[in-house]
Amino acid sequence: MRYSGPIGNLVAGERVARVMAAISVQGLDLHYGQSRALKSVSLEIPERAVTAVIGPSGCGKSTFLRSLNRMNDTVPGAKASGKVVVDGQDVLGPGVDVVELRRHVGMVFQKPNPFPMSIRRNVLFGPRIHGRLGAQQERELVQEALERAALWDEVKDRLDTNALSLSGGQQQRLCIARALAVRPNILLMDEPCSALDPIATAKVEDLIHDLKRALTVVIVTHNMQQAARVSDYTAFFLAGELVEFGPTKDIFETPNDRRTEDYVTGRFG
Repeated sequence: MRYSGPIGNLVAGERVARVMAAISVQGLDLHYGQSRALKSVSLEIPERAVTAVIGPSGCGKSTFLRSLNRMNDTVPGAKASGKVVVDGQDVLGPGVDVVELRRHVGMVFQKPNPFPMSIRRNVLFGPRIHGRLGAQQERELVQEALERAALWDEVKDRLDTNALSLSGGQQQRLCIARALAVRPNILLMDEPCSALDPIATAKVEDLIHDLKRALTVVIVTHNMQQAARVSDYTAFFLAGELVEFGPTKDIFETPNDRRTEDYVTGRFG
């Protein structure tokens, strides 16, 4: 799958080199009842890169993110149309195994939400749903996931303590470890640092940088500095429309649309 076709009002080739795409979104519309939250969104998200989704509150950022693994299915009255293609399959089509989709396309939410159980059981929650593991496999998986989430050294001597005893930043990294434990190829992050202090935020940002070596990461953020620091590509949404998409450096330094320039320079939003 390669870049082709329109992205907002732009042709992808004008802004983005030809690269492999992890997710291809084609004409995505989403309604909450009579309200149209997304309007004919089309773009292709490059694999093994970080794509930031930015825009003012209520512009459709989180709605777009949640469309990629059908989390909007949980919202009464939500109805999506168009295509979201992952691994050659339209995940909005009939007969899709949503549980398997969410294993492949993991998600980390705005506020840390560890389960009220041990650190170990948090990490193993998803893998135990998807299959049976031996004791040694579980030990290895717990260590692997926590190491990938840059948390192992901090918790390796207290894996059986309640996860709620961790700090906010540690809880968020545990939630990332929990998502990584089922070995997704894509990780969605919905403002993962908004509830964290600057030190914890820096740790999560460093983690995002490391994760893109093996994963495709899509992050919604309202923090322009964070988008500039962590992302390779940026999509700017406004009133449910994709205004502009391209390499982050281009979006922040030489945007094609005046609305993008006004937003990233703080003139509105």
